[in-house]
Amino acid sequence: MDRFPVKRKRGRPPKSQSAGYQDTRQALIGVGLAALTEKGYSYTGLDEILRQAKVPKGSFYHYFDNKEAFGKALIEAYGLFFANKLERWLADSSLTPLARIQGFVEDAKLGMEKFDYRRGCLIGNMGQEMAALPESFRGLLSDVFRDWEARIARVLEEARQAGEAPQHLVPEQMAQFFWIGWEGAVLRAKLEQSSQPLEQFASGFMALVRGC
Repeated sequence: MDRFPVKRKRGRPPKSQSAGYQDTRQALIGVGLAALTEKGYSYTGLDEILRQAKVPKGSFYHYFDNKEAFGKALIEAYGLFFANKLERWLADSSLTPLARIQGFVEDAKLGMEKFDYRRGCLIGNMGQEMAALPESFRGLLSDVFRDWEARIARVLEEARQAGEAPQHLVPEQMAQFFWIGWEGAVLRAKLEQSSQPLEQFASGFMALVRGC
């Protein structure tokens, strides 16, 4: 499989901020996100992405300086996409705080089932590959997790204030625990092609939050 080759410098067309430029760049990011959630960064070839995005091979460096820049763009795009996905549930004031978290879990289960458990979490996938990735990715991946943790912590604090969780609950600590466990559950769901690991983790987490 053709991995991302050494950066080509000859014949690079000047970059443009035209609508066509942005559309093609977003197409590459969209295809890249789908590929990396299935295969990971190290096992995704440039030819595959360019073919699916219908972009000529020689044009890649018109949109990204190199593979590392492409990876950074994917991390940023996925982090924002997933934050928005989270907020659709976590910001729903018609639900109790813990029901919002459970709603996210149910939605995630449907999402994994939709793609036959081939796709997982791009941030989690890349975190597992970190030893083989550019060091510049480490801080970016950690920042995404911290953002997600802050969003769950906010809702857990609401649960504490609403009496759904005990007063001595430490939201930040439990939010970290949630994402550590959730990423493992997603990995296990892909392995077993079943939502049962997600259900089991969510059930244990909710019991822990209510009784800690």
